[in-house]
Amino acid sequence: MIKVAYIQFAPVLNDLNSTIKNLEPLLENVSNAKLVVLPELSNSGYNFKNKKQAFHTAESIESGTFTNFLIEKCKQYNFHIVSGINEIEDGKLFNSAILVNSGGCIGKYRKIHLFMNEKKYFHHGNELPVFDLGFCKIGILICFDHFFPEAWRILALKGAQIICHPSNLVTNLAFKTLPAHALMNKFNIITANRIGREGDLTFTGKSSIFNPFGEVICQASIDNEEATLFEIEPNTADNKMITPRNDIFKDRKPEIYAKYLNNV
Repeated sequence: MIKVAYIQFAPVLNDLNSTIKNLEPLLENVSNAKLVVLPELSNSGYNFKNKKQAFHTAESIESGTFTNFLIEKCKQYNFHIVSGINEIEDGKLFNSAILVNSGGCIGKYRKIHLFMNEKKYFHHGNELPVFDLGFCKIGILICFDHFFPEAWRILALKGAQIICHPSNLVTNLAFKTLPAHALMNKFNIITANRIGREGDLTFTGKSSIFNPFGEVICQASIDNEEATLFEIEPNTADNKMITPRNDIFKDRKPEIYAKYLNNV
């Protein structure tokens, strides 16, 4: 068993110092965790007024203030953090999630499926990595990615036991799709959603942990800051059996699927 955590809070748009000040005690509350998941775009806020603000709130992962803050917290508490981040590289913005520990940034995922106004600011990613942390294997997806089953299945086939899902959800639709992804792929999902309001957007909270049976085993409120620890067993995700004669991966027929996928 390992202790995992989600942190549900409201990053402050265009005010990194306030965001860090709000986040620090929440990280302390889950200092016993091995893996902590934060919301999407935690360093910047979400509902940018314009492209200038989107660029102003972005940072380079290699030298960014927010990334360095998270690394210092990992050194202090000896956990891993997955956090959404507004990333800039070579003059381009990415809606990314970084994986950091006491040794620094050890990986990242760039959101592939961009939602609404995100298309005005961000370039989409094109990789679906899985990271072996020693005590578990994780994949990362971000918010609107929840609508695209292909990404979840690919991460499952690559051996992910836990999917970390930083989010800025503004509807409750994900709470219908996420249990299905957990069940169909038989892995764990940690969704860290944010709360609060920015402009015309209200975020829905309800950060959750789903187990490989599609069950909600932990869920936050819709509007309160919460830093929640929960124990899960990552290895349960390695058992893909549904009945004594049915393994959801071994029963796949990729040669049949390919015949149709090549024509759509």
